[in-house]
Amino acid sequence: MRLLRLGVSTDTIRIVHVGDSHIRGHIFPRTTGSLLQQAFGAISYTDMGINGAFCVTFTRPERIREIAALHPDLVILSFGTNESHNRRYSSMLHYRQMDELVRMLRDGLPGVPLLMTTPPGSYESTRISRRKRTYKINPRTAVAVQTIRRFADANGLAVWDMYEAFGGPRRACLNWQEAGLMRPDHIHYLPEAYTLQGEMFSQALLKAYNDYVEY
Repeated sequence: MRLLRLGVSTDTIRIVHVGDSHIRGHIFPRTTGSLLQQAFGAISYTDMGINGAFCVTFTRPERIREIAALHPDLVILSFGTNESHNRRYSSMLHYRQMDELVRMLRDGLPGVPLLMTTPPGSYESTRISRRKRTYKINPRTAVAVQTIRRFADANGLAVWDMYEAFGGPRRACLNWQEAGLMRPDHIHYLPEAYTLQGEMFSQALLKAYNDYVEY
């Protein structure tokens, strides 16, 4: 990326962003990709999201082959929302599933760096009548975030903690909700929110790049 920015290299850097419905909606990853292209030039940014996906959804040989066929220089993994919506969520199981996915990616893409992001936060609902539901902040999101961070640290992966960046356990969900940026299901977001997520993520990547160059 440094050589691209200096104009020394014209090789395209290929980034593949894999994840759940937040990625399948395209706005978050494509905003990130567009801003990185503006900053560096020859960057290819491809998103591969599946509605309702868990990280274990991609632990199939054909999925790994699809990713490998894009010859990425960086793979970004964005999961955690669906894992944490399981009321029987197990941190140990989540950790093992991430381990399986990362092992398969490293086998299929030796030497390719991996970066993880944490989920943005969501609510869980309880039906109190045929037409009415109540919503409360999903308490398992914070546990899933810590599991992702712990796994990334233990396995030498970079991680961008989106949950913390937007307010953490105390404020992330409330900030989104009070700004009117969540959809009625209290899980997904309006386009403006996904655009903001992409902007914040690209800024975090640029900051990491600038810190690296200065170092």
